[in-house]
Amino acid sequence: MAAKKLCEAFSKTLIDEVQKWGCMKQTGVSLRYMMEFGSRPTPKNLLISAQFLHKELPIRIARRVVELENLPYGLSLKPAVLKVRDWYVDSFRDVRSFPEIKSSDDEKEFTQMIKAVKVRHNNVVPTMALGVKQLKKGLGLNNVGSDLHEIHQFLDRFYMSRIGIRMLIGQHVELHNPNPPPDCVGYIHTKMSPVNVAQSASEDARAICLREYGSAPNIKIYGDPSFTFPYVPTHLHLMVFELVKNSLRAVQERFVDSDKVPPPVRIIVADGIEDVTIKVSDEGGGIPRSGLPSIFTYLYTTAKEPLDEHPDLGTTESVTMAGYGYGLPISRLYARYFGGDLQVISMEGYGTDAYLHLSRLGDSQEPLP
Repeated sequence: MAAKKLCEAFSKTLIDEVQKWGCMKQTGVSLRYMMEFGSRPTPKNLLISAQFLHKELPIRIARRVVELENLPYGLSLKPAVLKVRDWYVDSFRDVRSFPEIKSSDDEKEFTQMIKAVKVRHNNVVPTMALGVKQLKKGLGLNNVGSDLHEIHQFLDRFYMSRIGIRMLIGQHVELHNPNPPPDCVGYIHTKMSPVNVAQSASEDARAICLREYGSAPNIKIYGDPSFTFPYVPTHLHLMVFELVKNSLRAVQERFVDSDKVPPPVRIIVADGIEDVTIKVSDEGGGIPRSGLPSIFTYLYTTAKEPLDEHPDLGTTESVTMAGYGYGLPISRLYARYFGGDLQVISMEGYGTDAYLHLSRLGDSQEPLP
């Protein structure tokens, strides 16, 4: 199908509405508020939550459509980007055409609809990656560097917004779970053990390393498993998985022809007053200082690229990110979404330390790009 401009693909009324909603003010929510509000998922609270999403989601989705239409270097016209734009317009139309939510039955129907919206957007990250790859190919660039700074800024805003939209939808849907796991409020675990999540993410990363290389360095975790704080375990799992996977690969490749036993990757969990910090330390040879600014840019990767022009990309996000050069920048966005951060410090010739800071106060508002 030939690429269509927005005005050719959709009615003028719908486009005007997208423009109008794209100018409205977004409303941020804090982790603490989500946790307190969701701790009582009464029909009345679920109704209030659905009414909030009915107004908030179209604003957030419309803003992304407007941006997707106005990207520099012709990125807006790349087939993969047009596909993403159409998903966003379809979702905007679905949410806007849903009638006012007045009863519990309306709320249940609305919940099913936004559940389908979330599924529709499962492959946004790899599809956008494909669009940027199509652009790089067209411009004859090997690595997207600072010359495409505007595109990096756009992708940061775009993916941060996507994290927020998926968190709001997922949280609302999960509040309907009749048998929630103990101490869970939607996606939020009120007594999450960072040591246990790090353990599970490390095992997953190590399994991938074993599959790829036939062996894998050991992982040592230091910290108190009984220490807990409220956080979203799936977000933490994704971030630690990415950091540990990078470290394992660096160590494995550095010691592949060596008789020495590869040194372990070390994970240290520290419990501060403001932050919980997780340090992932490896002796994988480090990154040259000149290369450090590039590690948080999209499509910077030292791995072989897994991304070809496949229309049916897998749906498991954490694994589909491997090797696109999207792991680190997206992990940093997940950290920042709830007021944390991710820093990487390298000693070339020795190894790399990644510091993942998670805010334990939970009262910072969502960043709203």
